[in-house]
Amino acid sequence: MTGSTDFATGRLLVVAFEGWNDAGEAASGVARSLVETLGLEAVAELDGERYIDYQFTRPQVGHDEEGERTLVWPRIQLHAAPDTSTGLDPATADGSEVLVLLGAEPSRSWRSFSAEIVDLVDVHDVTAVVFLGAMLADVPHTRPISVFTSSDNAEVRAELSLERSTYEGPVGILSVLGDALETAGVPTLAIWASVPHYVHNAPSPKATLALIEKLDEVAGVSVPRGDLEAESAAWEQGVDALAADDDDMAGYIEQLEQARDTVDSPEASGEAIAQEFEKYLRRGDGKNGGAGRPDEPGYPPVV
Repeated sequence: MTGSTDFATGRLLVVAFEGWNDAGEAASGVARSLVETLGLEAVAELDGERYIDYQFTRPQVGHDEEGERTLVWPRIQLHAAPDTSTGLDPATADGSEVLVLLGAEPSRSWRSFSAEIVDLVDVHDVTAVVFLGAMLADVPHTRPISVFTSSDNAEVRAELSLERSTYEGPVGILSVLGDALETAGVPTLAIWASVPHYVHNAPSPKATLALIEKLDEVAGVSVPRGDLEAESAAWEQGVDALAADDDDMAGYIEQLEQARDTVDSPEASGEAIAQEFEKYLRRGDGKNGGAGRPDEPGYPPVV
């Protein structure tokens, strides 16, 4: 970790779930990178029979190293340094340590699931939690990925100059888990990236990279970029090529670019920005592949 804040000093748990919260596999991509680069190992596993609907998140059949067919079940695991009782991982030389909760999004018994996570946080002396998520939104792939960071903890907001979400409505597991942790006295923050909804079928290395950069900025967690920058450029070029062969898609992307540039321009007034948001909210309305206002606190605006 580099340049950590008081929030990130101690044992920091990074949480990412595959599925609804993970557009473009961006959030889980960051979590997997942390597990791999920090050499973390699974120290606890949640009971999939209790929390995962296997009709929704199905087990996969594959082959092991010996070529034998094997069944792989969806898992939710807590990862930590091999022996957290004897010291900190060498990669976190500033005196802080990272743990990672990664796996399939729980489908049921959210209150029981949250209570179990709160217990694990207590057992492993976790001092703060960061939630990672990615959403499908009306954003152009040609512009920087929009990333929104928020916290329901007043001290965290003051320390990191963050916003508090004003969203009201249905929520997902990250909000439920965040509420349980805050109630237990564990400070949390959420980082969400916006992924262009018109390329929702493919992983988005550009969104993964954006989450990594924001995680480093607000929590001091440094994740090696590896080939992500090159992969992000290749991803953008690939979408460009698709748009070049589709006039409708190219025209739609141009509209998104204009809206984004209007919002980002120095002279943009609050009223102009609100009008752009309202236009895309009305146009979204569930008709554009999941874009539009998300049902999760902490999500960024749609543009």
